[in-house]
Amino acid sequence: MVNCGKIFYIFVKTISNTIKLNSIIGTYECKVDAKGRLLLPAPLKKQLTASLLDGFVLKRSVFQPCLELYPMSEWNLMMNKINKLNKFVKKNNDFIRRFTAGVKVVEIDALGRLLVPKDLVAFASISKDLVLSSAVNIVEIWDKDLYENFISNDEIDFADLAEEVMGNVNDDENGIS
Repeated sequence: MVNCGKIFYIFVKTISNTIKLNSIIGTYECKVDAKGRLLLPAPLKKQLTASLLDGFVLKRSVFQPCLELYPMSEWNLMMNKINKLNKFVKKNNDFIRRFTAGVKVVEIDALGRLLVPKDLVAFASISKDLVLSSAVNIVEIWDKDLYENFISNDEIDFADLAEEVMGNVNDDENGIS
């Protein structure tokens, strides 16, 4: 009887390590408290259920003043790519150091809250109101004002950007081109 719990844990751990997250959907607004805790919106938490056992990695975004929340399975895939870089090339080491700067392993507590460390709160200029925005297989965590400014930025013509990024993609499997 005592081993039953261990076997169940090993089974769930094995299943959760092999599940690949397809995509996360949605943009959600929430608040962060004075301690840096945010309550994940229920629809987002439901999408992340398979990842709750393994935990998450929270890091600074490379290109934007926001944070990126990686389910551990997605982080491990990213680390597999990064581990293929030749560490005897200085640029690669510099990249790895900067990419992993400020990285934190975080968990969602029993109440569905995520604690954002103070250094990451400062990096993303997080105040009280947040936007959690899906970015395919990760979640971006933005200060609401910064997010709205970025989305409404007139300097970026989204139609031109879409054409440049996706215009040459032709996926014969499902007709998207």
